[in-house]
Amino acid sequence: MEKATIKSYQPNRWQELKKDIIRNKSLYLMIIPVVAYYFIFHYIPMYGLQIAFKDFTPAKGIWGSPWVGLEKFKEFFVYDSFYVWRIIRNTILINVYDLIFGFPAPILFALLLNEIKNTIYKRTLQTVSYMPHFISTVVIVGMIMDFFARDGLINNILKSLGILSEPISFMTEPGWFRPLYVGSGIWQNLGWGSIVYLAAISNIDPQLYEAALIDGAGRFRQALYVTIPGILPTIVIMFLLRVGHMMNVGFEKVFLMYNPLTYETADVISTYVYRKGLLEMDYSYGAAVGLFNSVINFLLVIFSNKIAKKLTETSLW
Repeated sequence: MEKATIKSYQPNRWQELKKDIIRNKSLYLMIIPVVAYYFIFHYIPMYGLQIAFKDFTPAKGIWGSPWVGLEKFKEFFVYDSFYVWRIIRNTILINVYDLIFGFPAPILFALLLNEIKNTIYKRTLQTVSYMPHFISTVVIVGMIMDFFARDGLINNILKSLGILSEPISFMTEPGWFRPLYVGSGIWQNLGWGSIVYLAAISNIDPQLYEAALIDGAGRFRQALYVTIPGILPTIVIMFLLRVGHMMNVGFEKVFLMYNPLTYETADVISTYVYRKGLLEMDYSYGAAVGLFNSVINFLLVIFSNKIAKKLTETSLW
């Protein structure tokens, strides 16, 4: 009886939420635009996913187009199997290379910046490293094409050093597409990506460094046993978010960089969907491939989140 009486006076979740909203109304007002953005531009468009199971034509509309079940998925995996496995292979390989070389780069850069004690030099280096992030993709690709052209800066430097006798056609040889794509991405996002790790490093208790110094640890051991464990939860979260995009590659950059000569290594899911879905106006096909892509990404996040939770006790949920 006493337990039942006490339980009846406990506020439910809605009452707690109401009190929290009243107490932090300024924070809730600030988050309204963000929630509205995701609701309007990310959740409402999910209504159109049903065209993946229809033979959609704009004249009949979504409701008037006939249902075809999994026909578009079958067309993707069976009839276009030659292209499908090529674009899936290219998409995964570019993401794996980016995960191996691109993901650790901002972490290493943040660790190195943390070791710089000259404030002016450190801030100047940070500012310079952030700048490429704000350059548009079109300009970035234009710079890559100029630098790596047959008569471009890179070929001229290599020839002047005696490394090359004949210039390399970087932009038309399939083998050079992935290194150029991943390398330029690292250069563009190195400084910007390091911000979150620098913020995590600034939250590490200074007493830990003092204790490590008393124990005789030098700068390398302090970084190894204090800094890296201190930012490990942040690294895990960023890794999980990155794995959630394993089946996605930036459409703009690939579209601007590739050409028919490099399709073998450059053609990815998003560019193939663009050609099939928009240029050939097969909208249902594009929606089916996009839905398949999102489901795979979702499963990858769940799988990697479980592994991270088991190994590091840090996870998204």
